[in-house]
Amino acid sequence: MAYVYEYLVFLAQAVTVVAAMLIVIFAAASLAAKKRSETMGHLEVTRLNDHLDSLRQCIEQAVLPAGEFKKAAKAAAKKRKQQRRQGPEENGRPGRVFALAFKGDMQASRVKGLRHEINAILSEAREGDEVVARVESPGGLAHSYGLAASQLLRVREKNLNLVVAVDKVAASGGYLMAAVANRLIAAPFAVVGSIGVVAQVPNVHRLLKKKDVDVELITAGKYKRTLTVFGENTQEGREKFTDELEDLHALFQEFVVDKRPGLDLEKVATGEAWFGQRALDLNLVDEIMTSDEYLMQRCADTDVYEIRWKEPKRPLEKMLAQVENSIGRMTGRLFGR
Repeated sequence: MAYVYEYLVFLAQAVTVVAAMLIVIFAAASLAAKKRSETMGHLEVTRLNDHLDSLRQCIEQAVLPAGEFKKAAKAAAKKRKQQRRQGPEENGRPGRVFALAFKGDMQASRVKGLRHEINAILSEAREGDEVVARVESPGGLAHSYGLAASQLLRVREKNLNLVVAVDKVAASGGYLMAAVANRLIAAPFAVVGSIGVVAQVPNVHRLLKKKDVDVELITAGKYKRTLTVFGENTQEGREKFTDELEDLHALFQEFVVDKRPGLDLEKVATGEAWFGQRALDLNLVDEIMTSDEYLMQRCADTDVYEIRWKEPKRPLEKMLAQVENSIGRMTGRLFGR
C-alpha cells in the first residue's frame, strides 16, 4: 500500500502545480483583458420575420409550381416593402418585439453582453414594445445572477412588457432571472427551479497536518473567514456559514415572491426543481410553450428583432473560462444544483 500512497501524494502535488500555473496564467490574462476596451465587440440585429420568410420561401419553391411561386414571392416582397415604409401605428401592427438570449454558466459571464443588449434596446424602445428573453442556466454564483436579474429588471422598470422563455433549464440563479418576467413561459419538459442555495468548500487540513504543514490564517473581524480550504474549520465557523446561506436563501425567496406574489413558498422554496407542466401547476410559470412557438406567433402580427452582442473570444480565454467554471463549482457559494 505504500506505493499507492506515494502515488496519491505525487498526484496531489502534480495537480497543485498545474492549478498554480493555471492561476498565474489566469491572472495574467485578466490583467491583459482589463487593458482592452470594455466596448470591444459589436451588436448584431436580425429581423426574425425575414428569416421565417426565407424558410417559408424555400418550402414554397420546392412544393409550388414555378408560376405560383413567383407570384407568391412577388406578393410577399410587396407586403414587406409596404410594412417597412410604414410605422407600426400606420399599418395597424402592434409594438415591436426585441428578442435576446442568455445562456448562463457558473459565473453568469454572459451578463456583460446582456448589459449591452439591454442598453441598446432601451435606447430605442418605445411604449408598446416588448422584450423576449430566452434564459438557459443551471444556476451559479449568487452575486453574478443577482446582477443578471437586475439587468432584466431594467426592462420592467421602463414599463416594457418582459417575457421570459425557458426551453431547457432555468435552475436557481436562472430562475431568479426568469421570475422577473411579466409573463413566464416554459417548454413542457423544461427544468424550472430550484429556489435554493448550495455551497461546498473542500478542506485539506488533515492531509497537511499529516505532513507537518502548518497554515496560519490571520484575520481582523470575528467572521472575516468562516470556512477555509487549508485551515482547521470550527463548529462556530460552520454555523455562521450556514446562517449566511440561510440569509441568502431568504433574500432569494423575498425577491422571487415579490415578482411572483402568487407563489406558495412552503411548496416551492425547498431546493427542488420541476418540469414545465408541474411548474405550471405550482405557479412557477404562466404558460407551457416553447420560445420558437411564441416568437413565430409574434412574427405573424409585428416586427421581431433578435439582438445579440458579439465579442471575440481568444482560445486562451475559452480555456480559462472552463478552468474558472471548475474552480467555481468547488469553492463558490452558488445558486445551483
